[in-house]
Amino acid sequence: MNLNEIKAPLEGHMKHFESHFRESMRSNVPLLTTITRYIVKRKGKQIRPLFVFFSADLFSGITPRTYRGATLIEMLHTATLIHDDVVDDSNERRGFFSLNALWKNKISVLVGDYLLSRGLLLSLENDDYDLLKIVSASVREMSEGELLQMEKARSLNIDEGVYFEIIRKKTASLIASCLACGAASAGQPPEVIEKMRQIGEYIGIAFQIKDDLLDLDFSLQTGKPAAADIKERKMTLPLIYTLNKAGYSEKRKMVNIVKNHGTDREKVSWVIEQVRKYGGVDYAKEAMKQYRNKAIEALWLFPEKPARESLKCLIDFTIERQS
Repeated sequence: MNLNEIKAPLEGHMKHFESHFRESMRSNVPLLTTITRYIVKRKGKQIRPLFVFFSADLFSGITPRTYRGATLIEMLHTATLIHDDVVDDSNERRGFFSLNALWKNKISVLVGDYLLSRGLLLSLENDDYDLLKIVSASVREMSEGELLQMEKARSLNIDEGVYFEIIRKKTASLIASCLACGAASAGQPPEVIEKMRQIGEYIGIAFQIKDDLLDLDFSLQTGKPAAADIKERKMTLPLIYTLNKAGYSEKRKMVNIVKNHGTDREKVSWVIEQVRKYGGVDYAKEAMKQYRNKAIEALWLFPEKPARESLKCLIDFTIERQS
């Protein structure tokens, strides 16, 4: 099932959400208006708002608070992408010029800050303290995950335990907050919100492992350059597994390439060959499927209804996507 088919049951809600999102970013500063229009025009798949809406719909509870929760998540996500592009000195995002490529770093950082502040105010103005608490915890974990990854990238000394801690914080925490916000917006008790948050964490881990796998394929148009993780010295699950299986000389050569030759396509291609040879790709695929299955098993504890099936389809889309 493609993403448009998955979105179909929420078509009316998503159109209304887009309008709500645009209105929430409104500013009297002309430059901000120009930039926010550009942001809306180049919006991505909107997977995270979909998780919020399907989570709320699972409990028959899409409300104005659901729209605010989805908007808060999308503002946070957009702000972090803008800041990431500045940190990574990236000039492209999803096939469009990044904000820092068009308006330079200083303006980009300030726009990211503006989006974060608008999200905070949106919650405070409507007394959505529970939603703000959920998302603020995610912001903290994302920051911790990024810093932990940067610290470990210096030495390339990452085992699987550290890897999963990094991606749980850096990637999974935001998707976990999507499902938690959806349930909270539908008035669910803390124990249900926590169960949905856990499902989101499983999904987020599978989502990141899929990103690791996409990064190894030069033939795909993923919206970021192939082998970008190697260039940025990020230790992915397939590479960690391979380094643990390879012989001393091969391991030493791979580490040297990642540390010093990440922009050399020929050398990076050799690293990717070793990852395939030693079963790193197959190992990561199996781990991704295990987390997908954990999410589905936990989701199936809730009563059968259309929103549950839609969530299952969206989970499958996250691990079958090619970008």
